[in-house]
Amino acid sequence: MLQIDTWKRVLIWSTLVVGIAFAAPNLFYGRVEGHNDAVKAIEAGADTSENREAASAWPSWMPSGLVNLGLDLRGGAHLLAEVRVSDVYAARMESLWPEVRDVLRDERATVGTIRLQDGPPDELRVRISEPEGMERAIELVRGLSTPVVSLTGQGTRDIEVSGDGSDLVVTLSEAERQAIDERTLQQTLEIVRRRIDEVGTREPTIQRQGGDRVLIQVPGLGSAQELKDLIGTTAQLTFQPVVSRTGSANDNPGVGNEVVPSLDEEGVYYILEQAPVVTGEELVDARPDFDQNGRPAVSFRFNPSGGRKFGDYTAANIGSPFAIVLDNEVISAPVIQSHISGGSGIITGNFTVEESTNLAVLLRAGALPAGLDFLEERTIGPELGQDSIDAGKIATMVAFAAVLVFMVLSYGLFGLFANIALILNIGLLFGFLSSFGATLTLPGIAGIVLTVGMAVDANVLVFERIREELKTARGPARAIELGYEKALSAIVDANITTFITAVILYVMGAGPVRGFAVTLGVGILTSVFTAIFVTRLLIVMWFERRRPKTIEV
Repeated sequence: MLQIDTWKRVLIWSTLVVGIAFAAPNLFYGRVEGHNDAVKAIEAGADTSENREAASAWPSWMPSGLVNLGLDLRGGAHLLAEVRVSDVYAARMESLWPEVRDVLRDERATVGTIRLQDGPPDELRVRISEPEGMERAIELVRGLSTPVVSLTGQGTRDIEVSGDGSDLVVTLSEAERQAIDERTLQQTLEIVRRRIDEVGTREPTIQRQGGDRVLIQVPGLGSAQELKDLIGTTAQLTFQPVVSRTGSANDNPGVGNEVVPSLDEEGVYYILEQAPVVTGEELVDARPDFDQNGRPAVSFRFNPSGGRKFGDYTAANIGSPFAIVLDNEVISAPVIQSHISGGSGIITGNFTVEESTNLAVLLRAGALPAGLDFLEERTIGPELGQDSIDAGKIATMVAFAAVLVFMVLSYGLFGLFANIALILNIGLLFGFLSSFGATLTLPGIAGIVLTVGMAVDANVLVFERIREELKTARGPARAIELGYEKALSAIVDANITTFITAVILYVMGAGPVRGFAVTLGVGILTSVFTAIFVTRLLIVMWFERRRPKTIEV
């Protein structure tokens, strides 16, 4: 019999209502977007009258998820950056020097005096005055090596030690270099993502390309330079011992030292030990604050390891100056007055409130492990994006109208039912994308247009099968029932193969290809649902009401 159980009808209508409810905010895009931004701002502490007014512009009980517009639709900034992993090699060698110095100093009777030598950035070269003690020196420094932490480097050590005349040479092993490369790229991706998220941008694309490159796309951002200013700042915070103060950048600092300019005092330079006491990597929190004079500052707090090193250093160097260095500029160089315990402190300088807030954001997000070289940068204006949206709208409406007319002309009343299901299908598609906060790109619009054409395929199969069953002199109810039963396998097979293609495109593709795959895959699921369940329910409801003796399809 041609019938659908009550619970199935309730489930179908409930699914449609929920889907349309989630899709509805996209009809009021600007208002809902302002509501969402205001809610986030209020939750972050900016409870102003403007934000409260914007938050009340959309009912709180209604879904407020939107389909985010991609870079090609909304406009924004595009950057392709290369990560200078060689910077990490140099920093690793620099940090290893104090350990090498201490372990060799205890064997001075054997190796003699030790002195750091100039060499390539990724190599540590130490000269000993007793070359006959080289074998013992190599043995001691090799004892500082540790196993490489990576799947491909198991069983290998992180450093290689050799002798070159009276020079002890320490380099990173190849396995350790590969492990550093991988960690550096992953850390860079995470820090860039955190920095961009801090300023509230929507749905950025941040992904790795090749061995040492990062692709960054941020819709809605004003320019590529604005994006570079946000992520290009390394925000590397270090606390370094002060050797002396000078008025010339050309003074010879000596081996193991460096000349760093003062941020606030023009023409003033500091000679600092290169090996920092504590680095920004050991920060666990940083937030805007005010100093004792009411001027903007940044308070910070170290993790237990950093707090212990900071406390030990200040306890052992009371009366000596130390420098707070940010991005190779000395912010301040206070004299240690007492033991600073607890692992917390404050950075003062000639900051504005906005500058202290931005600095806290950068420090809290963490320091980039290496510098970035920007190989490609583009700014896509919103006008170009609006043109794409308009073109996509026209293409969708033309395809939609053509399909509607074709179905009515070909199948009459049944074609009208298929058209109603098609409209509901588009609503379900947008509801699904909105609920997951998916990003819509121009290829994604192409996927929707393709879905419009494919959505009626299942109905065409069913209606043609019903026509064949009517020719066998069966009654209309039986013909409709058999039409759905016998067309089901063909519908499922056809859509499964297309869905498999969409999955492969999503897994193997990237960027716009994924956007197309998402809309195509979701469109297949919603179109099958509307064709098999919604259209059939509409036909059954009509049939129960009219009880026609004959039907025309």
